[in-house]
Amino acid sequence: MAPLKEDFPSPQEKGQGVEQQECERGSIGVPVGEDALVPDDLPLADALAEPIDPEVKRRLRLKVDLRLCTIAGILCSLNLLDSGVISSASVTSMLSDLGLGEGNRFSVSIFIFTVSSIAFQLPSTIAVRTFGPRVWFATITVLFGLITLCTGFIHTWQQMIVLRILLGAAMSGIYPGLTYLISAWYTREEQQLRFAFMQSGEVIVLATGSLVNYGLNQLDGRSGLEGWRWMFIVQGVCTCVLGVATYWWMVDFPENAHRSFWFLTPEESAIATSRIHKDRGDALIDPFAFSKILVHALDPKVWVFACLFFLQNLVSTALAYFVPIILQDGIGYSSDMAIILSAPPYYWAVVPVIISSWVADRFRIRGPIITFNAMCLITGFCMLGFASDPVARYVGVFLATGAYVANWAALSAYQANNIVGQWKRVFTAAACTALNGAGGIAGSFIVRNNEAPRYVTAVWVSIGSHIGLISLVAALSIHFYFANRAQKSGPRILEKTEGFRFTY
Repeated sequence: MAPLKEDFPSPQEKGQGVEQQECERGSIGVPVGEDALVPDDLPLADALAEPIDPEVKRRLRLKVDLRLCTIAGILCSLNLLDSGVISSASVTSMLSDLGLGEGNRFSVSIFIFTVSSIAFQLPSTIAVRTFGPRVWFATITVLFGLITLCTGFIHTWQQMIVLRILLGAAMSGIYPGLTYLISAWYTREEQQLRFAFMQSGEVIVLATGSLVNYGLNQLDGRSGLEGWRWMFIVQGVCTCVLGVATYWWMVDFPENAHRSFWFLTPEESAIATSRIHKDRGDALIDPFAFSKILVHALDPKVWVFACLFFLQNLVSTALAYFVPIILQDGIGYSSDMAIILSAPPYYWAVVPVIISSWVADRFRIRGPIITFNAMCLITGFCMLGFASDPVARYVGVFLATGAYVANWAALSAYQANNIVGQWKRVFTAAACTALNGAGGIAGSFIVRNNEAPRYVTAVWVSIGSHIGLISLVAALSIHFYFANRAQKSGPRILEKTEGFRFTY
């Protein structure tokens, strides 16, 4: 099938008149009807009226990359780092120490975290806009650290369950909130690479955390504490320190960016806001009301995007939580070696996520990149499940891990490129992350210890989920293709924004 893509202006079209280009190509979105907002800020009005110098745009984008993408990657890593700690601890004495090894208690401790996270995702994402990114992300990160620290001192599996519920609530707003914030800062053709920067920081911290967990496990017995307790204690203290730093490191939304600590001037903030307003017309936010958020539940494509994240996370959660178990029980490595060998696939994942995202933004395509990544993941799981050589199975872990990390960035850009409106972005980010979490609940059960060393259920569910993912992407991209054609040939308005066209 030929690559499907949104019709952004090509370099050859730059010579067309601005008015004609806006009408034909949809490069500038203008909200219509009651959603239209008129800027009353003088610097912003001036920035909207004047063309932006390419050098100014480049310097501004670099500033945002260095501040926002770095802290976003570190904060996003907390979720994966938590899964890395608990999976590393699962191959130590933790299960027997807390009684988590009986029945399905360990799986319950995993999915109860996700249930709690799902319940709080929408209100926590709304809070990012209500209280501001600096205050909200700093607060929930400190809470996350304190709860993790407390986990190092528990003695029963019931205490673990309670802390996992609290941890899920504290963590709930980080991923959807950061996805929303990044989409608010970058134009559609810049977003996937920035999501890739965030994912790269996330997996680098996760991989490093696995190696640190190995070292902390060697402290077993120090100060009368088991090695797994040191994992939680050290991560908890580091996260609290990070939470305090987040208040000064994090940036606000573009229109308020000049209020961030040592970041943009009011003029630069106006330019940043004008870039987004010219791209899709939704840089300015209308007053909050629950009705303005919940109405977007009626848009079917929001739930298709959410289903894509569900199918994606069936695999990612299984890999994040159970790769050490697969390496130890399925391939036969020691617990220490299983922890160490869990790290390299995540370092490798930086390569495919950056390359595939650069290609996606450079050629303005989304669906074909997602499909390619999904096919790579299917190949990786085939190697992991059906190869007899341990080295081949470990290579399959590399291929599958790189593919699912790359598709996180791709799916995030796919939904962000095709949603217009601040509150719709809030709802979509929360809905996608909620179903992403629901996939995590299912994913925590597909790796069954009694199926070692092949884990047949995990392999076939992972393969099937990504066949379904490819099918949904194809159907949605075809819908976008015909919607764009209808918009181009007639008076149809997409996403209540004149000139807007879907990206696929």
